[in-house]
Amino acid sequence: MDEKHQGGCFCGKLRYETVGEPTRTAVCHCRYCQLRTGTAFGISVYFNTDQVTFNVAPSKTYSYDTEGGNTVVLTRCANCGTNVSWKMSLEALKDTIGIAGGTFDPPTFWYEVEREVFARSKADFCQVSSPQSFETSPVSKPVREDGGRLKGST
Repeated sequence: MDEKHQGGCFCGKLRYETVGEPTRTAVCHCRYCQLRTGTAFGISVYFNTDQVTFNVAPSKTYSYDTEGGNTVVLTRCANCGTNVSWKMSLEALKDTIGIAGGTFDPPTFWYEVEREVFARSKADFCQVSSPQSFETSPVSKPVREDGGRLKGST
């Protein structure tokens, strides 16, 4: 039987359930994740879209384009604003949904982190134990240069 995990936003109105193992996991130090989370990194736990179900709580989305020319659509709770998930147009991730790793119910961090990405903008105090580390990302190829604020330099 496939393992199930539940999670949701801070106020508990936006809830989800995942079934089975994630397709990939990563700690991401990119500026987008730093701004999305308001902290030094994001934890990305990806599942095929058919592995995730959401309740019908109202949610809001925010969309942006990355330096790689990909569109990211963030989903957050309409009540408390917690960013719970996202979808990306990036070819390697287009049929997946990213879940914010800290939003799973306890035991929150039940998954193994396979890699860290965008180490170029990693905070000096972060020490991540993962089998792979990349300065950018092995699946993202920039088509334009980000400005200093988004690249991690001023």
